Amino acid sequence: MGDVAVGARSGQGGEENRGRPAESAGPDADRVVPSGNDARPVEDGAVSGDRTKAGDQGPGDPPAQPKKPRSFWKELPILIGIALVLALLIKTFLVQAFSIPSDSMQNTLQQGDRVLVDKLTPWFGSEPERGEVVVFHDPDNWLAGEPTPTPNPLQKVLSWIGLMPSAEEKDLIKRVVGVGGDTVECKGTGPLTVNGKALEEPYVYPGNTPCSQDDQGGRFKVEVPEGHIWVMGDHRQNSRDSRYNQADSNRGMVPVDKVVGRAVVIAWPVDRWTNMPVPDTFDQPGLDPSSSSAAALSAAPQGLALAGAVPLVLWRRRRSGAGEDRKEG
Repeated sequence: MGDVAVGARSGQGGEENRGRPAESAGPDADRVVPSGNDARPVEDGAVSGDRTKAGDQGPGDPPAQPKKPRSFWKELPILIGIALVLALLIKTFLVQAFSIPSDSMQNTLQQGDRVLVDKLTPWFGSEPERGEVVVFHDPDNWLAGEPTPTPNPLQKVLSWIGLMPSAEEKDLIKRVVGVGGDTVECKGTGPLTVNGKALEEPYVYPGNTPCSQDDQGGRFKVEVPEGHIWVMGDHRQNSRDSRYNQADSNRGMVPVDKVVGRAVVIAWPVDRWTNMPVPDTFDQPGLDPSSSSAAALSAAPQGLALAGAVPLVLWRRRRSGAGEDRKEG
């Protein structure tokens, strides 16, 4: 017979058990619970392994203490850091605030207005359209001679997170009048024409003529190349826009890749809060010179598809009829 090891109970001497036969054990008395490669006997009723329920305590364990909430002052720097990161991401990819420093866009925009500029749409390949008010980087020294303000530290922080425009960036805001492929023309005081269509411009500053009386602002005819736009201020007699920069390297045009985004909302002051939709001026039929040809091109594939489908249907019907004849024969 093999030896049977029976653990001595606490308080009992080995002499009392010596010579006595080992008592028969129940099914759980010699239960072995593995722990890795080690195996050891476990007393009946003992708890083995990790406790699986929160609050399971042995009779001698101290009561569990509730976890203290983190102090607000310890969480405040984390919250500020998250807010700054979100603001930076929004400024970089979604919207950015800009301040209006001049009267060139009156009465649509006034000095001191804050506008929110949509920067997300250009990321998806969308290009500026006629009638939109856009912010763009100075394409070729349009702001030469303009003083650059010196911001204080607070303004630098606010501009970094997008709550104020950056003083170092030289940006302008104008209305898009012509896009790639357009011909923009003005004779004398107006009206302004795009692709031969005269524009009715209710957004022009009251008392202004659509074009100026001088040679640069009132007598021009330009063809806008692809990838560029022609821009003009709504205050036509007080805006140094594309008309007055035709001697630069872009002939007064603004490259599309210089466009920051479209101004969509006047956010400040509160009493001037409003959105900035595209006016109906640019919805008149025939303004797009490629509209008729585009319609013809879009209809042509459909006609060709229909013409090609008829012979195919007839051929399939003949094959089907021939097959039926062979079966009957």
